[in-house]
Amino acid sequence: MASKIHMLNPMCLIENRDKTFFVNQEAIQLLSGIHQPVVVVAVVGLYRTGKSYLMNKLAGKKSGFSLGSTVQANTKGIWMWCLPYPGRPDQTLVLLDTEGLGDVEKGDSRNDSWIFALAVLLSSTLVYNSMGIIDQHAMDQLHYVMELSERIKSKSPTENLEAEEDSAEYVRFFPTFIWAVRDFSLQLVLNGQPCTEDEYLENALKLKKGNSCEDQAFNLPRECVQFFFPTRKCFLFERPTNQKNLHRLEEMEESELEAKFVQQVRQFCHHVYETSNPKTIPGGHVVNGRLLATLVAIYVDTIRSGSMPCMENTVQALAKIENSAAVHEATFCYMELMDQKLKLPTETLQELLGIHAKCEEEALQVFMARAFKDDQQAFQAELMQALAQKKEAYCRQNELESSKRCKALLKRLSKELEDRINKAFYTRPGGYQDYCNDLKTVRERYHQESGKGVMAEAEGEQFFKDQEAVGGAILQSDEALTEKEKEAEDARARAEAAEREKEIQRQQQAEWEQKLEDQKRSHEANIEYLKEKMEKNREKLLEEQNKMLENKLWQQMVLQQAGCPKCIDHLYKQIDQLIKEIENLKQPHVFSEMLEAASMMLPLVLPELIG
Repeated sequence: MASKIHMLNPMCLIENRDKTFFVNQEAIQLLSGIHQPVVVVAVVGLYRTGKSYLMNKLAGKKSGFSLGSTVQANTKGIWMWCLPYPGRPDQTLVLLDTEGLGDVEKGDSRNDSWIFALAVLLSSTLVYNSMGIIDQHAMDQLHYVMELSERIKSKSPTENLEAEEDSAEYVRFFPTFIWAVRDFSLQLVLNGQPCTEDEYLENALKLKKGNSCEDQAFNLPRECVQFFFPTRKCFLFERPTNQKNLHRLEEMEESELEAKFVQQVRQFCHHVYETSNPKTIPGGHVVNGRLLATLVAIYVDTIRSGSMPCMENTVQALAKIENSAAVHEATFCYMELMDQKLKLPTETLQELLGIHAKCEEEALQVFMARAFKDDQQAFQAELMQALAQKKEAYCRQNELESSKRCKALLKRLSKELEDRINKAFYTRPGGYQDYCNDLKTVRERYHQESGKGVMAEAEGEQFFKDQEAVGGAILQSDEALTEKEKEAEDARARAEAAEREKEIQRQQQAEWEQKLEDQKRSHEANIEYLKEKMEKNREKLLEEQNKMLENKLWQQMVLQQAGCPKCIDHLYKQIDQLIKEIENLKQPHVFSEMLEAASMMLPLVLPELIG
């Protein structure tokens, strides 16, 4: 069970070996077993800045992620620690500790950029850890943020390959941003007045007015942080202990550390626990451990191939994998439920269809909970076809079981009749009437028996039809009857047989109509679930669009302060277009048209004509 996953120690998720990334399959397998939503908190920053200490505190442990006590960087690649989320039993906390950036021994800034990009792509909360103060030097060291657009694409390339990506698109899937400043020693004062940590950060991110090269160089990292991470928070930490004890920080009790530092760490952990959200992908789909494992594999494979991760392509690939799995999971769920609830043979077809309807509804819920971005409803249609085929298979199995039971019952009830036929008991004057009486007794006893199933009439009819030749021979040999009486009896027998045949046809027609009604019910149920799913998707899309609008309005304000009229004119057009899209999404008739178009993709699977 996902709620029972509790790693005692971290394990490597992505290994960085010889400047190449490798996925740890053991970690992937563990992640794949987590079916709960995951809240992914990643920490990045320069090496030897105490990143791992914060991660251990979030894990509620003194040790776990390697702190290191020398000038060498300890963490290589990305390490993972999965834990029950504090206060959220229905979610799992995934902590990611990344190798230190700027390691002089590694000497590969491109490799560092990919580590930073992976942390951004995988996390829902990103902690950037730095030392000292937030000044120009700190901004220069954050050049990895400026390189994100060169490492990650939000949309797949179009015909206009030179078109610049809209930074607001990244807001749809980028994490919230926490800047953790370690060993901070300044007074929190701005313009002679006390300020908060967040005000300190926002002041450090202010842009300079002007268009000179120096102004642009100053503004670029600040613009990137503002545009890529509109949701920001700052924590300032004093030095935990004196210099000589830093190497044994992992061993020290809280009582041995600076009280202010201990309080700051607690506030940091509380903020992360309270504000961090489950990881989502564009479209608002919540990521669980299985999806996160797939994302890791896709990103690493893409980077190793020399390409750039593209979120649009990744979501499409992920949707294809997940939707196909959702069809199989829902189909398996349906069969498992049918096998549990269905006792063959059923007395009527309607009884089977009633059980089928309940199992189909649960299977649909399983599918809808897992599937996403099934824009053409291809996978939902595939599920409908699969369940219709499974239902027909259960119907055939039901008929087979009923036929077996009916044949066995008829064989038992007609044993005496067959014995008399074999002994020529009825080949005597008056024998035909005795034969008819005995056959009538078999028919009456057969109809009185319960539990025969849906093939009771058909199997009974076949049995009595098979007796027609025997009865005809006995009739013709009975010397007690005149030729006229024999003709009358023969006509009566044929009329009875014809009436029974009509009854069988009426029953088959009724069953076909029941199946037809069930398929219409199934189609309508699928439309209702699709409507509910599309409404939720519309709400998520509106939420994302509003975030993008907020981001653009923020960009507009920032650019106005920096004095960039040309950029502002371009933004006006983007904002106007986005507002129109949002208003259009809110229109009821637009949703109705979208639903109608989507429902057309779902087939009405009609049963084959019987007879």
